[in-house]
Amino acid sequence: MKIYFLCTGNSCRSQMAEGFAKDIMPKNWIIKSAGIEQHGLNQRAVSVMAEAGIDISNQTSDLIDDDFLFSCDYVITLCGDANDKCPVTPANVKRLHWPLTDPAGATGSEEVIQNQFRKTRDEIKILVHQLRMNLV
Repeated sequence: MKIYFLCTGNSCRSQMAEGFAKDIMPKNWIIKSAGIEQHGLNQRAVSVMAEAGIDISNQTSDLIDDDFLFSCDYVITLCGDANDKCPVTPANVKRLHWPLTDPAGATGSEEVIQNQFRKTRDEIKILVHQLRMNLV
């Protein structure tokens, strides 16, 4: 099984989804994330994932790899931009869309921003668990 999580910059949401999926899904599955652009790994995402016991600090911000994309079982977009701009996939690739708020857009105090990252993290964890229940 191959799963690809896509977002605009592959810095927050798709990185967190990749981290949870690698932890939750069977170990022989291939899980990757990518973006339409490369924004670099967001350190707040790394921080809130560490709070949840998942280390994503060695993940990289990557551009979409068409060869991997076209060979996936599932492609999951986590923002409207990625959903709109993702290349057309073959009929055998199942597409899902999880419309999540971009925590990198949060404003306010450090606590307010971190809490938005935590909220998005927790939503992603639930979605990944639901996906696992449907696939395994």
